[in-house]
Amino acid sequence: MAADRAGAPPRAWQRMLSGRRLDLLDPSPLDIEISDIAHGLARVARWNGQTSGDHAFSVAQHSLLVEALFGELAPDAPADARLAALLHDAPEYVIGDMISPFKSVMGGSYKECELRLQRAIHLRFSLPVEPSAGLRKEIKRADQIAAYFEATLLAGFSTAEATEFFGRPRGFNAERFDFTPRSVTWAQNAFLKRYAAIEKSRRQTLQPAD
Repeated sequence: MAADRAGAPPRAWQRMLSGRRLDLLDPSPLDIEISDIAHGLARVARWNGQTSGDHAFSVAQHSLLVEALFGELAPDAPADARLAALLHDAPEYVIGDMISPFKSVMGGSYKECELRLQRAIHLRFSLPVEPSAGLRKEIKRADQIAAYFEATLLAGFSTAEATEFFGRPRGFNAERFDFTPRSVTWAQNAFLKRYAAIEKSRRQTLQPAD
């Protein structure tokens, strides 16, 4: 690898506002904080920022939307599954939201980095490192429904284009969900609030019955 300067290896870590130093090559769960995730995701724009509105539609808002849609698809899902849905794009607080065409150009290296981060995030929040196939499928479906509505309502896609790439949702009324691009502060606080609510539910589940 090329050196940064004076023969030193290139820097592969990022310093977070919490003070943590996260190594992208070997991310430690101990260096992951929910405050950093919320801060970062609220500042990462979906669709490369090519959306209508006074604010970018952030990955934090997208994550809230996917978790809400997941709840519609799996109303009896436990709190752990709801948290996995909320954190499904959490690695993007470090690596950003790469649009699908660019991911195709990057190939496997991007996915490998994303997977390392996702596994570390799951360990940090006591979630299974490898979610079940069924859970992954339901979260992916919620993600695609969100993408369809974001594409048609915010990103200028025609119904035909969005249907081709994401499939057309059945039985979902977009008016029941929030697609208004919000400020960074709103998105960050809303993400943290939803995380806290899910964590409260998880703790209650773990409490022994009287």
